[in-house]
Amino acid sequence: MSLTVAVVGGLHGDARKAAVARLLADVPGSVVLHHDLATAAAGTVVRTVRDRTGLLNTGETPLVNDCACCALREDLVPELLRLADDAAVRLAVVELWDSVEPKAMAEVITAGGLTVSSVITAVDPALVLPYLGNGDDLADVGLAAAATDQRTVADTFARQLEYAPVLAVAESPEADDEDRELLAQLHPTARRIPIGHGTPAGPAAPSEAHTCPRSPLARAALAGFDVEAAAAAQHPACALLPVEADDHGVSTLVWHHRRPFHPERLYAALEDLTCAAARSRGRFWLADRPDALLHWDAAGGALCVERAGPWLAALPDAAWELVPPVRRAAAALAWHPEHGDRCNHLVFTSPALDRDGLAHLLDSCLLTDTEYAAGREAWQQLPSAFDTLLEV
Repeated sequence: MSLTVAVVGGLHGDARKAAVARLLADVPGSVVLHHDLATAAAGTVVRTVRDRTGLLNTGETPLVNDCACCALREDLVPELLRLADDAAVRLAVVELWDSVEPKAMAEVITAGGLTVSSVITAVDPALVLPYLGNGDDLADVGLAAAATDQRTVADTFARQLEYAPVLAVAESPEADDEDRELLAQLHPTARRIPIGHGTPAGPAAPSEAHTCPRSPLARAALAGFDVEAAAAAQHPACALLPVEADDHGVSTLVWHHRRPFHPERLYAALEDLTCAAARSRGRFWLADRPDALLHWDAAGGALCVERAGPWLAALPDAAWELVPPVRRAAAALAWHPEHGDRCNHLVFTSPALDRDGLAHLLDSCLLTDTEYAAGREAWQQLPSAFDTLLEV
């Protein structure tokens, strides 16, 4: 039977370990491959391979360019290929170290010629809001994957959560309806599978060794995964963003507008907008940069604004053939006769969200009727307030 690979990650360590234990118990012939980046200070990454009975082998790999995550990348595929040569191994569960993000690892595995059957992020619902609100640098809490790692706890957790199509949700006595609703609104398309912290089910009987796995999580781990589709779902031009919702004290505001932002007014409002919600993301355009698709990504009280390439409406027709079909389709669904795919599409999710106040603030940052009527040449003469933020 050919080897498939399930990637299990997440900053919630206890939940991640519970998910991995469930897979070992319920998928015959499964092993877990884990790289411990906590040993990077000593110059190495420690690799372990285990099955449900215990440790099978261990080894070390040196850092690459002072980067523990780079060492993981270089060691991961050779180890998986070695496991693939063992006919007894049916599923390799790659348990990611705390701050390692699943997107990069899934793409490395696929590029190495192996089949990723699932990406699962394990979550404790009671910890979702505290982690989204944690603006600490990973380096300050001992979770940096490289000397140059500038990520925060909040933005790392958000990407881990939103990339995975399957969430393994730990049983948590501290979690309430608001916590579970926040998780549901942050990633409404994810399949949420409950897992426990107790002892997993016993080993399969010999007659069950090659039958279907017994738990929903085990079946999800073998269900299949499309790396290209997962990447497209995260790209700001065609991301599958959350929808409007309001339940159990948690709200999601979807704010969509075709008129561009006035750069100075939006810049002046950034702090208030960033702090208005536990999580916000999306795409937007500025009047003085009509061809630039800008990515909005905020968590933990910090905002990252980046260029995500040009809007399709800014490209010559000949260049469209170079654009992935999923992006062309997304643009066509909401094409505007004047602005094409240019739009502001921002989504804010949080408990106690001031929806009306937030929408009013966003509206106030748009061009006024008079400014809009002045036309694109006049827009491009507006002060470029975002030069420093975009590192022009």
